[in-house]
Amino acid sequence: MSDSEQPLLQVKHLTIAFENDETRKAVTTVQDVSFDVRRGEILCIVGESGCGKSVSSMCIPRLLPSPPSKILSGEILFEGVDLLKLPIKEMRKYRGKRIGVIFQDPMTALSPLVRIGDQIIEALRIHEPKLSRDAARAKALDWLGKVGIQNPQVAIRAYPYELSGGMQQRVMIAMCLILEPQLVIADEPTTALDVTIQAQVLELMLQLHRKDSGMIFITHDMGVVYKMADRVAVMYAGQIVEQADAKDFFAGPKHPYARALLEALPSHATRGRRLKAIPGQVPSPGNFAVGCRFAERCDQAHPECAETPPDLHPVGRHLVRCPYAR
Repeated sequence: MSDSEQPLLQVKHLTIAFENDETRKAVTTVQDVSFDVRRGEILCIVGESGCGKSVSSMCIPRLLPSPPSKILSGEILFEGVDLLKLPIKEMRKYRGKRIGVIFQDPMTALSPLVRIGDQIIEALRIHEPKLSRDAARAKALDWLGKVGIQNPQVAIRAYPYELSGGMQQRVMIAMCLILEPQLVIADEPTTALDVTIQAQVLELMLQLHRKDSGMIFITHDMGVVYKMADRVAVMYAGQIVEQADAKDFFAGPKHPYARALLEALPSHATRGRRLKAIPGQVPSPGNFAVGCRFAERCDQAHPECAETPPDLHPVGRHLVRCPYAR
């Protein structure tokens, strides 16, 4: 495989556990997760809260605290380098400069005591120490303009609490993209925003996405997936249950959980009708079923589903964790 064909990122058979504070026993939260990200594409990882989306993705730049987290198995190959084997000092060279993260809540990611400009300049000069402060400030102003902040000269001197939620998230996007990382991990970056601002931020991220970089976009919103994704990975209870190109996925998901998520999405076709709901809730780590983890909520489950763990296997152009998928 040539360099142009080699995926930018390959996550292989990743299994992650967290130590319980009371019992001191390790509880597996993510099991045997594999996916890759190619240059120029956006992979959307979707699923209900608690399914392991953020844990799987934050493991890539190694931002999970250890303890309590522990990588039980797997590889994370970024441009062929296994990030899990790098010393922390080497890993710091990847964070920010080569792998950027846009966090869900900018109010907790931005320091409330430091002006916006100083935070952007600090991040920039850590990775480009030869850059003068004046040059870094000019670059920060340029990027604040690129992300749609209308008065960068005012915003750069503001504290985070002086900006709206939408403006704070634009600052977070600028802080990430100013370093021109090859991989961007966006962890539900529009969840806290109202619908109008959410649409603006999504459009902004599409406009700024470079064709030589990759993006992992984490969300629980199928409408966001439809707008953003080149490929889709659906997670449930710590496992990927379906992967496919976005076009194939929306044309006809194969896993019962993926189909149920789409059927719960409001549309013109469902106007005036009661939306289909998925009964029950995602099982908590430590209470995963022996067999299929979705069996208790699945309206198409067979008796053996509760006993036999399904493998992820090809069904047409999809990868599906269900033996009855067609």
